[in-house]
Amino acid sequence: MPRPRFALPMLSRQPRRSVIPGFRLSLGLALLYLGLIVLLPIGALLLKAADVGFERYISIITSPRTLASFQVTLTTAALAALFNAIYGLALAWVLVRYEFPGKRLLDAMVDVPFALPTAVAGLALTALFAKNGWFGAPLAQWGIQVAYAPAGIVCAMAFTSIPFVVRTVQPVLEDMEPELEEAGATLGASDLTIFRRIIFPTIFPAFLAGTSLAFARSLGEFGAVVFIAGNQPFRTEIVALLTFIRLEEYDYAAAAAIAVTMLGLAFVMLLIVNAVQAWHQKFAMGDA
Repeated sequence: MPRPRFALPMLSRQPRRSVIPGFRLSLGLALLYLGLIVLLPIGALLLKAADVGFERYISIITSPRTLASFQVTLTTAALAALFNAIYGLALAWVLVRYEFPGKRLLDAMVDVPFALPTAVAGLALTALFAKNGWFGAPLAQWGIQVAYAPAGIVCAMAFTSIPFVVRTVQPVLEDMEPELEEAGATLGASDLTIFRRIIFPTIFPAFLAGTSLAFARSLGEFGAVVFIAGNQPFRTEIVALLTFIRLEEYDYAAAAAIAVTMLGLAFVMLLIVNAVQAWHQKFAMGDA
């Protein structure tokens, strides 16, 4: 007696439904957000700066006080980014490669600058590094002044931007395959060679991205710096503060010109970082 044949149900080829809205709706919301939050303020700033005129724009940007504020801002931001590049990489390495008591607490403290208001951070740093503060008093005996000096600006910028380096490098270190390091050690490579030839090229894109984000955050920092800097023209006055002063003086043209110049410098920095990352990726693919 032949066995009955059961017909299998035809599988539906309809596209799977997703919890996330469709492409058109998602793209529309993203473009709306980008336009209202990013492009509209930048466009208004560019239009305001365009009304200044080229000659007055040059005179505003090349004034001694403006040039001094740009020098102070760029120098201190570069020093803060350099410090965070070294210390942030070391901190991420310790959090990933070692186990020790209080590791979770240290890992959580990395995000404190994100949660802490920058004004509160500036007040706390000023109290610590003042001449009668816990850290400022011993340093003052050695003739080192931090509060109301460029060193205080570097300290405030480094404090607010350190999580960018740690949080971009840390997941890349966690995802690295240990077989690569074991292979290098098997071939007789030293620890320094393994780090220089295997580990650092792998984490370099994330390391560069974190450092550039820390530098960009330092360029735009205001709340933490304004308290500890002392705001002395030609010495500790940053670009953000000078822009705020011009707004308080109702000199909107000068404020727009200074802000547009800083915006242009930020875009140049991003282009350089992207070019370096593209070159590194092309170089790595060529070696492979």
